[in-house]
Amino acid sequence: MTTDDHRDQTFLQLVGMFHFMAMQHLGKIKNPMTDTIERNLEGARHTIDTLDMLEARTRGNLTPEEEQFLRQMLQELKLNYVDEMAKGESSPAKAESPLAPSDGGAAS
Repeated sequence: MTTDDHRDQTFLQLVGMFHFMAMQHLGKIKNPMTDTIERNLEGARHTIDTLDMLEARTRGNLTPEEEQFLRQMLQELKLNYVDEMAKGESSPAKAESPLAPSDGGAAS
């Protein structure tokens, strides 16, 4: 494997890592450390913004395949983010969050 091939592969892995992280924040996949669905839209937005910045800063320096991969990942994440925002704060994944306010012990 040449140095350029290794860099290409590393770039794709980096984009994939950010994609996975954002999908976790969106509550679309389980956190492998806790084996639970966790929803953190602020974290998702930050991760998507990071990929947007990476796309802007690498513009003109990527292969057509890398550029297409990055754009597809961003498009998927942005569509999922809009979907989650439309659901609001009442998502079941939000209720399962350990940071969700408790009901103060009130009986149901």
